[in-house]
Amino acid sequence: MRYCSQILVSLLIVCGVSVTIGAEQLSGNDMKSLDGQVQEIKSDVLDIAAELGNLEERLLFPSNTQVAVFISVADDEDFRLDAVKIEINGQLATHHIYSFQELEALHKGGVQRAYTGNITTGAHELRVTMLGKLANGKDFSESGSYSFSKGATPKTLGIALAAPGLGKDVIQVGDW
Repeated sequence: MRYCSQILVSLLIVCGVSVTIGAEQLSGNDMKSLDGQVQEIKSDVLDIAAELGNLEERLLFPSNTQVAVFISVADDEDFRLDAVKIEINGQLATHHIYSFQELEALHKGGVQRAYTGNITTGAHELRVTMLGKLANGKDFSESGSYSFSKGATPKTLGIALAAPGLGKDVIQVGDW
């Protein structure tokens, strides 16, 4: 084993010397050409990484089983959303606690992609629970259950949240 190690070290030294000699013999134009090739290889690697990311997404979430859930805040709402919990068929899908920046974005009309996952085709139940604080400082908690049907194509659901009171639906769920 020790003899093999010595041979390997000797080969590495010889290869290192030949690479060093080869690099010294390269002209400026050759170095520029080599730099261009390196940049081209980097670009190819980035393209391959992007393609692999797309393939991974399609493998993890095939379109025939994919469901995506988005959350928004209804227009002109004056409440602080603290957290949202989403269950699908009695199983926790996601739970999110909101930061100040996220709340600000939602109140300005932004939409949050809360969940992406896989479910079978057929009938399903979505349960949404929201926790927050009203403008008067009072804490509130609202929940609701909604039925939806998943077909062979991807399913996209939107959840619009509003402050409790004033006789309106606090949690509205619909297809997007």
